[in-house]
Amino acid sequence: MESFLQYKNLSYFYQTKESEIHALNNINFVVKQKDFASIVGPSGCGKTTMLSLTAGLLQPTDGEILLNNKKIEKNDSRIGYMFQRDHLFEWRTIWQNIILGLEIQKKHKDEKTLCFAEELLKKYDLYNFKNKKPRQLSGGMRQRVALIRTLVLNPTLLLLDEPFSALDFQTRLKVCDDVYQIIKSEEKTALLVTHDISEALSMSDQIIILSSRPASVKKELKINFQGKTPLEKREDKDFGKYFELIWRNLS
Repeated sequence: MESFLQYKNLSYFYQTKESEIHALNNINFVVKQKDFASIVGPSGCGKTTMLSLTAGLLQPTDGEILLNNKKIEKNDSRIGYMFQRDHLFEWRTIWQNIILGLEIQKKHKDEKTLCFAEELLKKYDLYNFKNKKPRQLSGGMRQRVALIRTLVLNPTLLLLDEPFSALDFQTRLKVCDDVYQIIKSEEKTALLVTHDISEALSMSDQIIILSSRPASVKKELKINFQGKTPLEKREDKDFGKYFELIWRNLS
């Protein structure tokens, strides 16, 4: 398949009171449609800035980002964003949280879209909780709700900004499996930013390693482990070899 998400000579500078900071320098890589890609790099190198640019929240200083051969724009409806926190409103029911984006887009009365939302809840074992409040759900279930809320808007690209970082280790492993399976089942293209090398390896078809700031692409890896789920992929005989390779490139 042709490149679906493309970064072409991307650079970004931002201003502080004291000076101009060179955050990203001539970034070039592509992600194929329906692939799961991850960005890793040293702390402060600009990973979240990359997501903000990809979401259209910031504009590149130089270069461009293309999604399906079209420039990404501000508030681009083709893009869904999943944050570190689930950002569910505690005073709204799960159903009311799910359709929040539809309300904002004035689509909450569209029968076809509402049926799609219900089908997602049923498909991913949350339908019986649709009238519950977020505080009545586990951390993993809340993250599934947050993902479904994003999927209801039918984005073609999902951006994930360390969405599992607030979870304990065991829950994190389970939710990684859940989120991965949902994204693959719905045939979405995904871009994950994470500090966790194992997480990136277990979920990704492709890993982009960034250098220290100003960040450039230091190395790009194609990943093809045995196993259907992230947990199973952690058992692949080459998992440790790739982990060490990434770790060495981050130091």
